[in-house]
Amino acid sequence: MKFIVSSSSLLKQLSKIHGVVTTNPVVPILENFLFEVDGAAGKLTVTASDLQSSMITEIEVNAEESGSIAIPAKILLDTLKNLPEQPVTIAVDEETYSIEIISENGHYKLSGENATDFPKIPVVENGHSIELSGDAMSRAINNTIFAAGTDDLRPAMTGVFVNLEEDEATFVATDGHRLVRYRKKEVEGASGASIIIPRKALNLLKSNLPADESPVAIEFNDTNAHFAFENLRLISRLIDERFPDYENVIPLDNTNEMTINRMQILSTLKRLAIYANKTTNQVRLSLKGTELSVHAEDLDFSNEANETLSCEHEGEDIDIGFNAKFLIEMLNNLNSTEVTFQFSQPNRAGLIIPSDQDEDEDLLMLVMPVMLNQYY
Repeated sequence: MKFIVSSSSLLKQLSKIHGVVTTNPVVPILENFLFEVDGAAGKLTVTASDLQSSMITEIEVNAEESGSIAIPAKILLDTLKNLPEQPVTIAVDEETYSIEIISENGHYKLSGENATDFPKIPVVENGHSIELSGDAMSRAINNTIFAAGTDDLRPAMTGVFVNLEEDEATFVATDGHRLVRYRKKEVEGASGASIIIPRKALNLLKSNLPADESPVAIEFNDTNAHFAFENLRLISRLIDERFPDYENVIPLDNTNEMTINRMQILSTLKRLAIYANKTTNQVRLSLKGTELSVHAEDLDFSNEANETLSCEHEGEDIDIGFNAKFLIEMLNNLNSTEVTFQFSQPNRAGLIIPSDQDEDEDLLMLVMPVMLNQYY
């Protein structure tokens, strides 16, 4: 088997799917890309997998015959990265699985593996399907994935929960300390189903999704989800766990409401976090009238900092403590000029809501308070 392909085109497509490949995988052949050439169609299909997630891309090639081979991912990528743009010929001996890469002024030989040993990629059958634009899918992932947990003992929280209702998709992520709920309205094909998508699959999607209105077709059943856009496909095994009942955690009786410039409070928190206790990262928010005082203190090193900001405030005065790192990360993931904080009691969760949202979007962030120390 032999085919000719542009070195830069091949490198570009392999770079998109290389994130799936892990070092020291359970099955050694997964350190390889699976190359499948269709000579009649002049098409090369490349697959990368770690058994949980798989990505597939297609590239145009000049080929007269069909065949398949598993090629070591790292050595192939490193070779292509150091080649200037040029047509390269890849010749495969299908009996010995030896591979030769021929460039304009060089020959490179490496050993491949039998393509039949590469695990079969699951097919999503008898499932549901929806369609989102690449831009909408990117916003859904970016707004939620940072809040997903990393504790493998609570696997349901290590992904993003997606609940589909009529013409609406809800994306939720939580690690037990904070929660983000993002609703996207006017979703085509939405139906009464829910899934939990693993963090790794969403990170792979995030780095490859088109940043425009190009459609992303999503199909899923009880075990796998399939995402297709442009010339890429991603198939991911879903997390088979029950997601926490997040709606009951969101407080509804929030009598305290503060609206403030997002960048002002974000800058203040970044400065004060330097002076906070490194274990708790605790900051105190003191709301009195239209004035917000933010205070951080680390008694172990006698560090202390305080800043005062102007805000719009409705409700009673309140003192409440939060983890500064959580607040900073949440505010960093918003784009609005102003944000509204909603509180009820110092021991109950606070809500952060962007003041300006699109009509077809509804974003809400929740953060649990930390108990204020006595010296406050």
